[in-house]
Amino acid sequence: MTFLSRMPSWIGHHVAAIRVVIVLTAVLGLAYPLAMTAIAQVPGLRDNAQGRSSLIGQSFLDKKGDPIPYYFQSRPSNAGTGYDASASAAGNLGPESTVDVLGPDGKQSLLTQVCARSKAVGELEHVDGSRPYCTSDGVGAVLGVFREGGTTGTATRVVSLNQACPAKPFVAAYEGVTVECAQAGEDYGTAVVTPVRGDAPARPKVPADAVTASGSGLDPQISPAYAELQTPRVARERGMTEGAVRKLVEKYTSGRALGILGEPAVNVVQLNAALDRTHPEKGA
Repeated sequence: MTFLSRMPSWIGHHVAAIRVVIVLTAVLGLAYPLAMTAIAQVPGLRDNAQGRSSLIGQSFLDKKGDPIPYYFQSRPSNAGTGYDASASAAGNLGPESTVDVLGPDGKQSLLTQVCARSKAVGELEHVDGSRPYCTSDGVGAVLGVFREGGTTGTATRVVSLNQACPAKPFVAAYEGVTVECAQAGEDYGTAVVTPVRGDAPARPKVPADAVTASGSGLDPQISPAYAELQTPRVARERGMTEGAVRKLVEKYTSGRALGILGEPAVNVVQLNAALDRTHPEKGA
């Protein structure tokens, strides 16, 4: 009889488990990572492995944080200060994020972020940047309505929650009550939060991906609609025809995966690199 056959069964089970751990550690903890590292150094994959990939987006802004006009702009990013690969993250704000925290240490709601971005894109591209539930000055069009019965009854006081004084409220009155601007630091927690749609078109000129960040904050793609919106500006800044710019956009547009999954998308990093190679900034 061998030594193992004379051992209690529970010891045999532990020995077998230790052997499995050793084998899996060697295979998955050493051999597999080393093999993947070696494969990643193959020409054509090396740049991706070392982080110089067109699969990771980037901002095309100047030192002041303003858009560089001769580049196509990426979508917003919540990764660090923008497209920081070491801080990939989403904003973690949802549809109920409609009321700003006002004051020097304030925080914008998701709604106000969307409104501000839409206004800025509209100004950059010379189109109407308005969208539903946004004020003309680029914040969420949200009223705090105080009512006699708490959540029901006659309105007794109305505050434009995202417009700090001395801003002029986006509507003068609501249900016959004069609308006030908001005072930073004042508690409006007992008011009924009431978003106001306004008269903006149901289909805004500024596409949704121009005003919302991706889940990772690193996506290099924008929608064809957002690329089309930017085409006249880029063509003008680079001294190109819009047709020539559209041909480049088409070249760097990918279709749906397997023909059915996702939506067509334009890789902004590749597109801007191609523009720099073939049509440098006008006058450069």
